[in-house]
Amino acid sequence: MQPTQSADAIEVEFERYGDGQPLLLLHGGMAPREYWRPVISASEGYGAVVPQRPGFGTCLDSPAETSADEVLDREVRYVQALVDAVDGDPILFGHSYGALTAIEAAAGTSVEAVIAYEPAVLPAEYRADADLADRMASLVQDGKREEAVKRYIEQVLHPDGIEDLDAWLAEWPVWPDCVALAEEVVRMNRSVEQYRLPDCLDVDVPTLVLSGTDGPDFLRQSARDVHDALPQSRFVEFDGVSHSGPAEAPELIAAEVDAFRKT
Repeated sequence: MQPTQSADAIEVEFERYGDGQPLLLLHGGMAPREYWRPVISASEGYGAVVPQRPGFGTCLDSPAETSADEVLDREVRYVQALVDAVDGDPILFGHSYGALTAIEAAAGTSVEAVIAYEPAVLPAEYRADADLADRMASLVQDGKREEAVKRYIEQVLHPDGIEDLDAWLAEWPVWPDCVALAEEVVRMNRSVEQYRLPDCLDVDVPTLVLSGTDGPDFLRQSARDVHDALPQSRFVEFDGVSHSGPAEAPELIAAEVDAFRKT
C-alpha cells in the first residue's frame, strides 16, 4: 500500500500495478480491493491504481462520525485527491457505489475518461419505497450485524432470490470479515437513497456506462438513466452478466474498455 498526501492534506492510500495509462479502480459497497484482481489481469497496457476507500480497511476517515449526507462528498474528495496523487490524467473506472463516485468526482477534477458499471443510483419510482438503510440500521441496533449485511447482499447481489444464502456466503471470500462494515454500508445506502440524479451531469469527458442483463432491474434502469444524463456517453449491456460484472466477466469488460478508448 502506497500512502501519500494531496495538496489539500487528504491522505490517500493505493496499490499500483503496471506502468501504463493510470486506471483508477473504485470498488463498490461490500467489495474489497481484491475485487479488481481479474480486471487488472485482463487490462494489459494500463497502470491499475487500486485505492483503499475511506471507511474501509485501514483508511478510516472517521467513518463513525460521518453522516449519510457527507458520505458521497467525502468519497468524491478522496478520489479527487487520488487523481492529484498519480501522474497524468487517469481513467476512472467505478463499480456500483464506486461508479457513482467516479461520475461525481469527474465533474470537479481532470481525468481522461470515466467507466461506470451499474452506478448506485435509484430510479425515482424505486427510490420512493427504498428502505434498505432503515432495515439494516434496525438490525444493527438490535445487535444483528450479520443479518443486516445479509439483507444488503440479498437485495443487491441476489435480487431474484437465492436458495441457500448461508452456503453461498461460506464460499464468498470477504465473508464474514465484511460484517465489520455494517454501519458504513448503512450510511452508504442512505446516501444512495438520498441521491437525486440530475437531468444533466456536469461531466465533460467521454464516459462508458456498462450494465448486465442478470443484475437487479433497478440498477439496469439506473445505468440507462445515468447514460441519458451524460453529455458524452456510450452505453453497453452484457448478456448473462450480473451486477458483479467486472469480476465475473473481466475479459468482456476489458475488451469493451479497449474499444471505447480507441473510438
